[in-house]
Amino acid sequence: MLNKINALIQAEHFRPKPVDDSLSVFVFDNLINELDPSRNIFFKSEYDELAKKYRYNIDDLILKNDCNFLSDIKSVYVNGLVRTKKVLEKIQTLPIDYTKKDTIRFYKKSFAFYLKKEDIEKVWVKKLRYQILDDIAETSDNLDSLKANFKSIEMASKNKILTNEICRFSTLLETDTKQEEKFYNFFCTYFDPHTAYFSDDSKTSFMASLSKEHLSLGMTVNLNDKNEIIIDEVDPNGPAYQTGQVKKGDQIISISNQKETLQVSCASLESISTMILSEANKHITLTLKRNSGKSFDVYIEKQVMKDEDNSVFSFIIGKDSKIGYIKIPSFYADLDGNSRKGCADDVAREVIKLERDNIKGLVIDLIDNGGGSMEEAIKLAGMFVDYGPLSIVVDNHNEKSVISDPFKGVIYRGPIVVLINSNTASASEFFSSIMQDYNRALLLGSSTLGKATMQTILPLDEQNTDFLKITINKFYRITGKSHQYIGVKPDVVLPEFYEDIFQKESDFPTAMKNDSITPFLKYKTYVKRNLIDKIAKNSSARLSDNYFFDNIKKINLKIDQLVNTPKAEMPMTLDAVFKQKKILNALWTEINTFNDENNPLDVYNSSVNQLLLGAYPTDKTINQYQMDHLKTNPYLNEAVNIINEFNGM
Repeated sequence: MLNKINALIQAEHFRPKPVDDSLSVFVFDNLINELDPSRNIFFKSEYDELAKKYRYNIDDLILKNDCNFLSDIKSVYVNGLVRTKKVLEKIQTLPIDYTKKDTIRFYKKSFAFYLKKEDIEKVWVKKLRYQILDDIAETSDNLDSLKANFKSIEMASKNKILTNEICRFSTLLETDTKQEEKFYNFFCTYFDPHTAYFSDDSKTSFMASLSKEHLSLGMTVNLNDKNEIIIDEVDPNGPAYQTGQVKKGDQIISISNQKETLQVSCASLESISTMILSEANKHITLTLKRNSGKSFDVYIEKQVMKDEDNSVFSFIIGKDSKIGYIKIPSFYADLDGNSRKGCADDVAREVIKLERDNIKGLVIDLIDNGGGSMEEAIKLAGMFVDYGPLSIVVDNHNEKSVISDPFKGVIYRGPIVVLINSNTASASEFFSSIMQDYNRALLLGSSTLGKATMQTILPLDEQNTDFLKITINKFYRITGKSHQYIGVKPDVVLPEFYEDIFQKESDFPTAMKNDSITPFLKYKTYVKRNLIDKIAKNSSARLSDNYFFDNIKKINLKIDQLVNTPKAEMPMTLDAVFKQKKILNALWTEINTFNDENNPLDVYNSSVNQLLLGAYPTDKTINQYQMDHLKTNPYLNEAVNIINEFNGM
C-alpha cells in the first residue's frame, strides 16, 4: 500500500520529495506522538528501542516494501495499553493522598520520554490527582464549601474519572485502531499539509463536506459543563425530529451503526463524530437519557438535508443608504453536476434580490470561510471582475497556465468590502486576492490562513477503494506574487479574538514556502490604488482608539500568556487548582460577554427574501438568529462606514 501511495505522490505531486531519513524521522515522531502524546504509555526503554530500530530506517523499509515495523510498534503500544489499564484498576481500589507535597508542570510542546517501569503507578497517581482536583474545582464557586465536603465530592469525582480512563483504554484495546491509516496520513503530510490518504469512507465524508446537501440525522450536539454530549438543536425538517422521541437537552449515552457501538463516556470525540457524520453510516441507533431518567433507544435513518453551514444568505443594512450584506460560509459545489446548486450561482441570486432594493454598496463576508471548490471561486470572481486574467497556475512540470475570467461583464458595479480573518482559507483567499489585485474591493479584517495550493482526489488503484488527496498545483496572483505561507493581507487590519493561537499555514512544518514569479500579465484595475489606500488610511485612523478593538488586543495578550507562555510549576493543592480555574473562567466570561452594544446596526431582509419567508415560515428562526448576530458586528459596522465614505467621494 505504501509503495502505491509513494508511486502516486512521486508521479503527481507538485513538488515531490525523496523518501529518505528526514521522511523517516517525521513519520516516526508523528506516529509516536499520536499514540502517546502525554508520555505515560510507553516506557523510556521501549521508546529508545523502537527509535533505534526505526526512527532513521522507515524510509529503507518502505522502499523494500517491508511494513512489519507497523505491527512491531503496534504490539509494543498494545502491551503498554494493557499494562496501564491494570495500573488504573489498581489505583481505583486505593485511596489517593492529597496531603503529600507535589507539583505539576504543563508543556505546550511534546516532551521527551521519561517513564520508568518502577514509576508508572506514581506518574498515573499524579496525573489523576490533578484531574480529580480540577474536576472538584468545577463543581462549585465556593472554595470553603468544597473543602468542607471534600471527602464525598472526591469519592464521586475519583470514581467518575477512573471509570472513564479505564473505559478509554478498553476502547483503545477493543477497536482495531487503524494505525495504518494514521501512518499513511503522516507519510502524506510529509510532502505538504494538504496531501492526505482517504479510505472510501473518509472520501465520502470529505465530498459531503463540500456539498450543500448531505445525509444527516438533522440535529446538532454539544458538550455540557460535565463534558457529556447533549443534543443541542433538533431540525424540525429532519429525521431525528420525525421520530418524535428526540428532544433538545437529551444526553447521548451510546451510538451504534448496527456494526459497532461506541460508549460516549470513553470513546474519542473523533470516532463519535465520524460515526454521526459519515455518509456510510446511514442507519444509526442512539441510546439517550432524559433528565437523568432511564435510558432508551431511538433508531434513526439519515436523510438528505440542506446544510445551513453551506448556504449563502443576505440582508440589507441601513434605511437611508442601503448596503447589501452577503455571507458565504464555504465554497460549496454541486459535485453530482445535476443542478445549479453551487455557491457562485447562489451569490448571484442574492445580489439580484439586493439590487431590486437599490443597494449603494455590498459587503461580502468570508470570515471563517475555510474554502471548498476552486471552480466556484473562479466563477464568483468572474462575476465581479469585468474581464481579464484571474490567476496563474504552476504545475509539477513548472508549466504556467492562466485562469481567465469565465464571464465577460459584471453582475454588480458598486463599491465592495470583503471581510476576512485568520480562518479565511484556500478558495476564499483566492477570491479575496483577485478582488484586491483588481482594486475591485477593499479587504477588511486580519491576514488569512496562507494556502495557495490546489488538490485533487485520485484513486490509488483500479478497485477505487483507497484514494489520495494530493497537491498538484500552486497558484500565483496576477501580480506574480503568492499568498502561500503568508496569507492575504487586508487593506485595513483589525484585530480578532485568538489571533495569536489560530493555526496558520506557516505553523505546519512541511508547508510550502512563499515565493513569486516574474509578472507577465496585463489587466485593468477597477479604480486607482491610491483611492483604496486613502480610504483604508481614513478607516485605520477612525479605529485607532476604538473601544472594541482596543479591548480585543488586551484580551488577546491575556490569552497569549495563558496559551503560549511556558507555565510555571503548580502546587498540587485544591487551592492552587481552584485559583487557576478562577483565572480561566474569568477570561472566558470576559470573552463571551464582551460585545459592542453601542450602536446596533439596522439589519433587515430584502423585499424578495421577506416574501420568501412568508412562504417558508420554518426558516424564520434561523433568519432571526442571523439578523441578531449581525446587528452588533463591529467589522460590519466599519465596512458600512467605508462604503459610505467611498460613495461620498
